[in-house]
Amino acid sequence: MIRTRFAPSPTGYMHIGNLRTALYEYLIAKANNGKFILRIEDTDQARLVDGSIDIIYKTLKMAGIKYDEGPDIGGEYGPYIQSQRKNDYLDYAKQLVEKGEAYYCFCDKDRLDRLKDGDSISKYDRHCVSLSKEEIEEKLKNNTPFVIRQKIKDGTTTFIDEVYGEITVENEEMEDQILIKSDGLPTYNFANVIDDHLMNITHVVRGSEYLSSTPKYNLLYDAFGWDIPTYIHLPPVMKNQTEKLSKRNGDASFQDLIDKGYLPEAIVNYIALLGWSPSTNQEIFTLDELIQNFNIKGLSKSPAIFDIVKLTWLNGEYIKKMDFDKFFEMAEPVLKSVITKHYDLKKVAQHIKTRIGTINEIVDMVDFIESLPEYSTDLYIHKKMKTDEAISLEVLKNILPIFESLENWDNDTIYNAMIDLVSKMEVKNGIVLWPVRTALSGKPSSPCGASEMAEIFGKEETLNRIKKGIEKLS
Repeated sequence: MIRTRFAPSPTGYMHIGNLRTALYEYLIAKANNGKFILRIEDTDQARLVDGSIDIIYKTLKMAGIKYDEGPDIGGEYGPYIQSQRKNDYLDYAKQLVEKGEAYYCFCDKDRLDRLKDGDSISKYDRHCVSLSKEEIEEKLKNNTPFVIRQKIKDGTTTFIDEVYGEITVENEEMEDQILIKSDGLPTYNFANVIDDHLMNITHVVRGSEYLSSTPKYNLLYDAFGWDIPTYIHLPPVMKNQTEKLSKRNGDASFQDLIDKGYLPEAIVNYIALLGWSPSTNQEIFTLDELIQNFNIKGLSKSPAIFDIVKLTWLNGEYIKKMDFDKFFEMAEPVLKSVITKHYDLKKVAQHIKTRIGTINEIVDMVDFIESLPEYSTDLYIHKKMKTDEAISLEVLKNILPIFESLENWDNDTIYNAMIDLVSKMEVKNGIVLWPVRTALSGKPSSPCGASEMAEIFGKEETLNRIKKGIEKLS
């Protein structure tokens, strides 16, 4: 059975790249009837952020990514939080020491700093690798602080990655990495290998920045005599051609995008396409459709650029297809934050539903409804509609008494009244519709036409705005 794992560090909000990794791991598992596991890697205590584990749970839940095993579920192996298994890792490290695959290192910070300052040595010089058994026992007896380092073998290490193909590394390029830190906790690299083995992880999915560390992992697998998993390294998600997306640089997290009015399902759909190409031209996928269509062969080795314009378009498509009642449930609080007068918010929502890219766009789109903004009469000039200030003034003066005489105030009646004026003036529709629309909205664009706006405003407010337009143009 295929078993994948998402192993985030609880250091803050969920970055888009992290969420994409989780999604791909989930899809690989589910597309093959496998298991998807959540594991919290909290061994770097200095970087932990309070509340981050809850953020991980919340983000995965909102994205619809359900794990089969995890800290709050249990399963074949647990617990799923690394810091709770401190002694387990130390035991495995000691096994490597006994095998001659690792060694105690007692070098203090001052000595290591001096090594870094030197011109000829760029990595640890194995100062402690040749300590005798008696020297080690004496230092341990005296409680001398220590770390345990991996002893890198001579030769080369070759592995196959499903995205990047065969990769060979000269072992001499690798440093004897620390496995157990001086606080007794394992490093990320060591705990990662131990847990992946114990959890029977078959496919390891992670960012391409870990390609250089993979040979060290494989040497550890070999040292223990364990099977090496299938590797799938993902290219980075970029903000542009030269810069990676990074939460350290303040780039958008999943929660940031939610706060900006993007839908979870649209975000998931979009990030699935950041580095993966389906076998068809389909762009809009439900999570179930992604499971049905996902294939490792569709993964690219080229970096993917996060395009907020494309995400906004995709999000707009989701909004268009959304059930109206569900849309109104989301839109109503935003509408009420802008519109306090007793207008029919459902009618407003019907007009904006197909015109927005995000829920937050509602604010700027409908802010003119509460009160007419200050606007320049330049808005009445429209080259395509062939309107100018003089013709607009004539239109508003003509339409005012017509609107005043209407007994029924509904969209069809209002629209037909304007079209009748078009016939009388012997002009194109836009000559009449544009000035009325401008007078009612005071904006260069609006979510609906003049008759729809007039119906929403009601007769009194419509007449007031037409009169203001006449005043401005007179």
